[in-house]
Order: sequence, then C-alpha cells, then structure tokens
Amino acid sequence: MFTALCIVRNWWKPCFYYARGFASKPQKKVVINFLWKNGKKKAVNANIGDTLLDVVLDNNVDIDGFGACEGTLACSTCHLIFSEKDFQMLTKPMSEEEEDMLDLAFGVTKTSRLGCQVIVTENMNDIEIVVPEQMFDARSQ
Repeated sequence: MFTALCIVRNWWKPCFYYARGFASKPQKKVVINFLWKNGKKKAVNANIGDTLLDVVLDNNVDIDGFGACEGTLACSTCHLIFSEKDFQMLTKPMSEEEEDMLDLAFGVTKTSRLGCQVIVTENMNDIEIVVPEQMFDARSQ
C-alpha cells in the first residue's frame, strides 16, 4: 500500500524532470533606440535573432499601424530608416520582394528597410532607428 501511494503521489516528478530540458534559456539582448521626428525616443531591449517587427510588438513601441500584415511582406507598414553606418552593418541583404514593397512606402530613403526583414544581431547594440512620420498599407491598393 505504501509503495503504491508513493508511486501515485510522485507520478508528476518524471514530467518535470524531462520538461527542464525544454525550458528556454535566457537570450542575449541588445538595446535598440527608436527615434521619432518630433524628438521622442524610446530605448527597448531586443532578443538577438528576433526581427525588428517582433521587437516593436513585444515592447509595445507606439507606432500606428506598424506591422499590419504580421511580417508576411505584404504591407510596408514596418518601414524603418537607418543611418548610413548602421545600414551597412545589417547582415541580411535586402530581397527583391522587400525592395518592391519599399517602393510603396512613404518617405523611403536609401537606408530604408522593412522591420519584418531585419534580424537583430549582437552588433546592433545601441543602434538608433528612425520611425517615418507616415505609414502606408500597400494591401489597400
């Protein structure tokens, strides 16, 4: 009886033992600074490996209409502007689809990128990214 009770009372221990292996490890983070034309600035912590779209949404950065297509490369609402130096250090090159979508965005510069296509890396710590004054949802065309 005692052995059976111990088995019943401790049935969950193997579950937790194996679940520990699936626990997420703390991710490395960098600081990303978002700047608006009116002088507002917001610094947020970003997980390395996330997209800038994820960073904005996870940190509740207040950008109206940002990421309307949820990263499917269909709207251009996650348009962001980098400095020349910071633009050069972005590791993933711009795809033809991203270039086509940027053609539809407001205020595009030669250092514009879509946040859903930019992956956060370690060398982006303390980077400053300018938020355009207006967003355009290309899906409405």
